[in-house]
Amino acid sequence: MSLATIRAAHPLLADLPEKTLQRFKIYADLLEKWQRTVNLVGKSTLDDIWVRHFADSLQVSQAVPEARRWLDLGSGAGFPGLVTAITFADEPGARVHLIEADQRKCAFLQTVARETAAPAIIHCGRIETILPALLEPIDAISARALAPLENLILYVEKYIEKGATGVFSKGKQAEAELTLSLTAGKYFITTIESQTCSTARLVLVKQRGSWGMDQI
Repeated sequence: MSLATIRAAHPLLADLPEKTLQRFKIYADLLEKWQRTVNLVGKSTLDDIWVRHFADSLQVSQAVPEARRWLDLGSGAGFPGLVTAITFADEPGARVHLIEADQRKCAFLQTVARETAAPAIIHCGRIETILPALLEPIDAISARALAPLENLILYVEKYIEKGATGVFSKGKQAEAELTLSLTAGKYFITTIESQTCSTARLVLVKQRGSWGMDQI
């Protein structure tokens, strides 16, 4: 697939630097190759990979444009965490920690990170095991189709309390997960309409008092 065709797939891809698109193309080619033996993504999404996976992932880092130190939970095939890492591949100080329990998926993530020179650190293990030892400063946390919002917040509350922003990709169940205990508690939670799916949302979570808007 040509770079022009990739750019035309979605507005989020249109203005990316050529170097970034070349890296995404390497990623996509590796995904297609590995998918033959490892179930990385739903087969029905492969024909629309540039929108369903790449563009969908790009909007996550754009939701917190100042963040360069990311943590991605349950990374799977690398969406959105590895896309974030590739996006910031040429920026000094950028780093994305990806946590994935499946060893075969970890091997895939390592391969893509190596071939694209992405600033990604792959942690192969369970979230509950990896997070206690991960003490680096984190600006933002992402997760896609992993767990209910309340559980996600429990996983990463130590980072949110230190100023990180949670950016969690959710489907049509997003509003149902915004319980009174969450919205009235110590977190400020807002949602952004997805640019790739009309029924999906990005749920942003921040410690109350961290955004001026939560005082309005």
